[in-house]
Amino acid sequence: SGGHYKPPHCFPRYKSAILVAYRNQEKYLRHLLYYIHPFLQRQQLSYTIYLIQQVGTGSFNRAKLLNVGVREAMKDEEWDCLVLHDIDLVPENDYNLYICDEYYPKHMASAMDKFQYTLPYKSFFGGVSALTPEHYMKMNGFPNTYWGDGGENDDIATRIHLAGMKIVRTSPHLGRYRVMDYSKETEIPDPWRRPPSQHNTRKTWKADGMNTLQFRLLSRTKHPLYTKITVD
Repeated sequence: SGGHYKPPHCFPRYKSAILVAYRNQEKYLRHLLYYIHPFLQRQQLSYTIYLIQQVGTGSFNRAKLLNVGVREAMKDEEWDCLVLHDIDLVPENDYNLYICDEYYPKHMASAMDKFQYTLPYKSFFGGVSALTPEHYMKMNGFPNTYWGDGGENDDIATRIHLAGMKIVRTSPHLGRYRVMDYSKETEIPDPWRRPPSQHNTRKTWKADGMNTLQFRLLSRTKHPLYTKITVD
């Protein structure tokens, strides 16, 4: 219920919140849930899957939705780890543990099939990442001002460094992910090109993030395989 699980026969060593920004992607959601629940249960984690849904027809704001997810998830539990997960990615290796690095933010999707299982560029932090609540607050969360696709992942990578941390990566043979593609457009844009930065992160990171997060919570409902948080 609500996408929550803990192992029945042992005491879990880790508690992880899985946060997924969402808008009208039913096929992707079904596919992800089908794979991710047994995957996480084999790792004997205590976890909850949160779906953070944006209403309306305006531009999608993935980064702000993840901020909302962190704020709401922390009301339920003192999570050891916040796993920020794109809805169209499924992990290929059971040994890719959905737990945080003790010292630094961890980029988990280090080898995606659409990028020929390599990083598209050096500072890439997209796809799936794991941060402790302390990491997240230290970098003031994600920016709230990225509307539309792209850009925010580079902002986040810069924030991590500005906050005195560094990115650690899951090794490529473990951090392998398959990208689901249900869109009619099967051609993807040049994956090797880094998106242009929209913001001066060095000037804005302390004034745009968790400390300035504003939203309207419309509903919070427990579904059989996830908790859905709907926001305006």
